[in-house]
Amino acid sequence: MLTNEHARVERGEFSSGSLKVLRNRLDAHILPRWGKQRPEDIDHAQLLAFTQYLSKSFSTITVSQYLVAVRKILTLAVAVNALDKLPEFPKVRVQTNSRGAFTPTEYWQIMRTARKLQNTRHPDSDSTLRKSYRLRSAEYTMPPDVAWVIGFMVNSFIRPSDLKTLKHRHVEVVRNGNTYLRLNLPKTKSHTRPIVTLQPAVRIYQQLTQHHSARNLAAPDDYLFLPHLRDRAYAHWVLSFYFNWVLARTGLKLGAHGQERSLYSLRHSSITFRLLYGQGIDLLTLARNARTSVDMINQHYASTVTGEQNIGMLQSRRTRQHSQLSHTVIS
Repeated sequence: MLTNEHARVERGEFSSGSLKVLRNRLDAHILPRWGKQRPEDIDHAQLLAFTQYLSKSFSTITVSQYLVAVRKILTLAVAVNALDKLPEFPKVRVQTNSRGAFTPTEYWQIMRTARKLQNTRHPDSDSTLRKSYRLRSAEYTMPPDVAWVIGFMVNSFIRPSDLKTLKHRHVEVVRNGNTYLRLNLPKTKSHTRPIVTLQPAVRIYQQLTQHHSARNLAAPDDYLFLPHLRDRAYAHWVLSFYFNWVLARTGLKLGAHGQERSLYSLRHSSITFRLLYGQGIDLLTLARNARTSVDMINQHYASTVTGEQNIGMLQSRRTRQHSQLSHTVIS
């Protein structure tokens, strides 16, 4: 099954990240439980017990994805005649939760706080930062990159994972009727289209480029954020740590309904702000530019948009000329 999925990665049908997650799930719970059993020994009762076991520690989404992995294996077993038919799988109702977008007021609050904390040392002791957070001493002080990350994500729709891979060679400043950045990011979740940003992202990009150029860290193959850190997994961890520091200082780690905020909440805010304040933007255009789907926007982003937030649109009335035209078209 893994060999088949690896071939799908090579054909561009499956992402390498998803393959890694699949491998991790096999190693974590599936193979330790069933690795020495024959496919025909795995029946509905065993699948039900497995579902109940996972439900004690994981969300409904994760439980459902574990069952998908098991189904892949058993489906292949049927295909190669190692199993007569698939057992009945338990039904798991997936509950999706909003990732806690910030309000405009909260956004400016965390932006101002990040700027205020620039060049400030974290209040925890060296021992705590080293042992609990696995930080090196050079990262005990907040750099200007944190405020740039906050503004850039909200004005560019990118995912947090893009922060560790985005290089200057991926960025093109475009000035025509509009001013924006064209981001030719590496492939993410089977999406390869460029992303175009809002205009404030241009100013942020110019600021960080000027700052890092003085340190000879703004070449085409240099990274935009924390470019001095060559271990990009560590760089991403450091940015998450700094952002949580900002959220702790502002008291905004939890949203209005208790959902935890993270760097991903900035992407959520980016898309939600466009839904609220974009003039006549359609979901398909927004989805394609954010490298996601209309369904994902409806489920995870538009779910937080309320009627009251668009009260002006709800209470708006067509002009007399538009009403007459509509009547003519209908007639």
